Amino acid sequence: MKIIFFGSFQYAVPALEALIKNGFEILAVVTNPDSLQGRKKELVASPVKIAAQEAGLKTFQPKTLKVKSGISPTLDPRLLAREFSSGYMPDLLRSLNPNLGIVVAYSKIIPKEILELFPKGVLNIHPSFLPAYRGPSPVQTAILNGETETGATIMQVDKEVDHGPILAQIKYQIPPGAYYQQVTQELFQLGAKLLVKTIPDWLAGNITPQPQDHSQATFTKKFSWQDGRIDWSQPAEKIYNQIRAFNPEPGTWTMLNGKILKILKASLSKGSTLDLQKGRPLILEEVQPEGKKAMPFQDFLHGVGKKELKFE
Repeated sequence: MKIIFFGSFQYAVPALEALIKNGFEILAVVTNPDSLQGRKKELVASPVKIAAQEAGLKTFQPKTLKVKSGISPTLDPRLLAREFSSGYMPDLLRSLNPNLGIVVAYSKIIPKEILELFPKGVLNIHPSFLPAYRGPSPVQTAILNGETETGATIMQVDKEVDHGPILAQIKYQIPPGAYYQQVTQELFQLGAKLLVKTIPDWLAGNITPQPQDHSQATFTKKFSWQDGRIDWSQPAEKIYNQIRAFNPEPGTWTMLNGKILKILKASLSKGSTLDLQKGRPLILEEVQPEGKKAMPFQDFLHGVGKKELKFE
């Protein structure tokens, strides 16, 4: 079980830790380069790099998987110093003689040259019950659409996004009122457990990959700040799902007296339409006025006094 693990974000850490805990041989971890973050522009390693280094694993941080360099000379010198650019990634990975690749929340598409390095293929944890919700925002879109059930899928990566055959799946009930970060975290934890159960059977030849029914595929997009603007003419439940799906990123917001008011948290009581003056079936719980810190909605109301709220 000679594995190369591709991952960057916090959601990938449970899978890496599960592989380590269960004794899988991880030859190397490929993750994103350190990035400049915060007001002080300090270099910060990806959560996967931190977990890999704590486990004593070799880490690669290529800016790209396809070419030898292509580094912009305008980048901060601290980034250039840490940029992994000493070789062509397919050759470097081939030299390790891997037989299986694992991709979890990596953020880069794995090119054909690298997919072909692995005799047992490349497996991926996808946080939906494929073929539903392919693409970059499966959890957000499921919540936005009011789904109560989704799932985690172990699939074999091919040249198309979320298109490959399925090795294993498990269903997941979305907790009432859960926001997308919680749902995403729980799906990847579920997927990590399913992954370590699936790999031995896959390597032993006991699993026949099942092609997806591509005629039933649904697709998601990457959401932007503009997608978070609330249309108050919509039913309360739809607005509630939008708030749950888009917080903390890209955020939900409205205009009030010419300024942006972020809507961070809400709850839904009985009723199907929004009525702030008559019982508020959509209950706003936490907001953030433009230029200020987040605060309970009731504190915000005390600050604006008895003015009539006209959200736009």
